Amino acid sequence: MKKEVRVFLESGLLERYLVGDTNSSENYKVESYISDYPEVKGEYNLLQDNLEILAKSHAIEPPKNILNDILAELDETPVIALNQSKKSIPWFGIAASVAALVFGAMSFFLYSQNQSLVEKNSLANNEINELRLDAAQTNLELSEITKRYDMLNNPETNKYTMRGNKRAKNLKTVAYINPVDKLSMIDVVALPQLPDEQTYQLWAEVNDKMINLGILDESNRNLIPVPYLEDALSYSITIEPKEGNQTASVNEENSVANISLQNNNK
Repeated sequence: MKKEVRVFLESGLLERYLVGDTNSSENYKVESYISDYPEVKGEYNLLQDNLEILAKSHAIEPPKNILNDILAELDETPVIALNQSKKSIPWFGIAASVAALVFGAMSFFLYSQNQSLVEKNSLANNEINELRLDAAQTNLELSEITKRYDMLNNPETNKYTMRGNKRAKNLKTVAYINPVDKLSMIDVVALPQLPDEQTYQLWAEVNDKMINLGILDESNRNLIPVPYLEDALSYSITIEPKEGNQTASVNEENSVANISLQNNNK
């Protein structure tokens, strides 16, 4: 769908046109889009159908006794006798007045119903848009879950368990690496608590250089995608400042875990 068509459909102009809430220039724009773009014409037809269905489902008949009540009120009104020389009010004039009153009452009634219908239609469209966004987000999450599940069950995926040294005895993470699909993920199983100003950081050794693969956080217990590095020789975990570091602190105090990727430690 073209961007201008999507912007037009999201503007609400089509819905306003449908209920007669647009000026002449807006009418011309809407009719041009309906004529030029099949997507707009399809949405217009769908809105018309929805509006008709909604109108029928909320249709309310005017009170049946409204005309009788008006006529009864007129019957109770005292009649003033006029001089014979003056012309009497013709009955068709009275009938016309009654008809005007009934028409006015009906017009107000229908206007109120139409305004209510417009509001309900707008709410329905908002709910539909929210449902579409929720469905798209759900499909994206399901796609990610399926992707991770397939990777874990792929026979080409190697599993590496990283355990902490004496500096972080309870540390445990599991790395999953698939060299065929070139995918890698980390499962944070347990991380010992650190002071607020420190954090754990994951590194990969490539050509004698330590490449930053991101900060590890125990609060995120899902499988975390990490960049796949073709020539990685090992993974390491170090303790770094809260915001992370550009270079690994590989000294004895800060290095807490290391595992070679040359052996399939499944």
